[in-house]
Amino acid sequence: MNKISSTLKPDLGILLLRIATGGLMIFHGIAKLFHGFDFIKQSLIEKGLPAFVWVGVPVGEVLAPLMLILGIFSRLSGLMIAIVMLFAIYLAHGMSAFTINENGGLDGELALIYMFAGIGIFFTGGGKYVLYKAGNEWTK
Repeated sequence: MNKISSTLKPDLGILLLRIATGGLMIFHGIAKLFHGFDFIKQSLIEKGLPAFVWVGVPVGEVLAPLMLILGIFSRLSGLMIAIVMLFAIYLAHGMSAFTINENGGLDGELALIYMFAGIGIFFTGGGKYVLYKAGNEWTK
C-alpha cells in the first residue's frame, strides 16, 4: 500500500484535470467569440433573464478556462466554469439534460461533465503546478 501511495502524484492529476477542462472548454468560448452571442442573449430573454447576463459566457468560457490552464485563481476559475455550465444546462437543455438520448447518454452530459470538473477544481484547488500561488485559499 505504501509503495502505491508513494508513487501517486495527486498534483499531476489536478494539473491534467485543469488542462483538459480548460483546454476543451476554451474552444466553446472561442467559437462564440467568432460567431457572436445573439443566440445566447435571445435564450436569456426567452427564459426571463436579463440579456446582460451574456457577459458571463466569454468570462466563463474563455477567461476562466485560460486562467485554469495556467493555474491562476484556479478555485475561482473552476467555480466560474461550473456556474456558466449550470446556466448552459438551464438555457440549452432544461430538464431534458437528464433524459437519455439515442446514444445511451444524458442529453446534457457534456455540460454536466464540465460543471462537475469545475466544482471538483473549486474544492481541490489548482495543485502544486500553478503559475500564480498566493497565500489565500481562493488563489490556490
